[in-house]
Amino acid sequence: MKILFLGDVMGRAGRRAISERLAALRARLKADLVIVNAENASGGRGITAGHAQLLLESGADCLTLGDHAFDQKDMLAFIDREPRIVRPLNFAKEAPGRGHAVISDARGRKALVVQALGQVFMSRPYDDPFSALDAVLRAHPPGGMVQAAVVDIHAEATSEKMAIGHFCDGRASLVVGTHTHVPTADAQVLPRGTAFQSDAGMCGDYDSVIGMEKTEPLRRFVTGMSRDRFTPAEGEATLAGVLVETDDRTGLARAIHAVRDGGRLAPAGPAAG
Repeated sequence: MKILFLGDVMGRAGRRAISERLAALRARLKADLVIVNAENASGGRGITAGHAQLLLESGADCLTLGDHAFDQKDMLAFIDREPRIVRPLNFAKEAPGRGHAVISDARGRKALVVQALGQVFMSRPYDDPFSALDAVLRAHPPGGMVQAAVVDIHAEATSEKMAIGHFCDGRASLVVGTHTHVPTADAQVLPRGTAFQSDAGMCGDYDSVIGMEKTEPLRRFVTGMSRDRFTPAEGEATLAGVLVETDDRTGLARAIHAVRDGGRLAPAGPAAG
């Protein structure tokens, strides 16, 4: 199975890139499933029901969220009606929705999609991601009831993301980080067969400060004072993520490729370079 995972969709630029270019990218990569982190799709904070529907209609098979999962209030009700949206597994226990989903490709092959929030340097304490992931992965062994398993670890610290990767090694097809919006150069298959990249990057305008228009972040860094709200940059977006090729029998990874399409960043993918 070929699974394309795209990092955080950032504002209008990211939504536009998904709606205009995802179908062609999916076809070119021959991806069987597409998973998109949509945590910043609406104004850079959360996602509305309408924007979620747009991304799904544009070719995403599943959306993952993050610490801003419910910043847009209509998601509180919409997520219970849309099984293709996954919020963090270790979010507040009273949160609506689900922390994992099983999705199917056109051939009926099944993939587990699960997301967890990190604890290090995050804005509030969340439940332990290791034990939360352990329970779900034990219940959905790749090569058993599902043909693949994808873990989105939404976290600040590279060390914590790497630790999650090694913790899941041999039990997931892919562990990929989101949240920090910068694609890392460490795509690899770990010793026991799990593909890993510390951060997928974002689907947004890279002529920015992690997706935000530069003026206000620069002012705050230079002066320590704020004047305006952060607003997403709206130039041409790069679609950034990874493509993982899995073995249906074992659920383990055969290969992982960094993917970058359009915008300012150099292209990357199985046929790039």
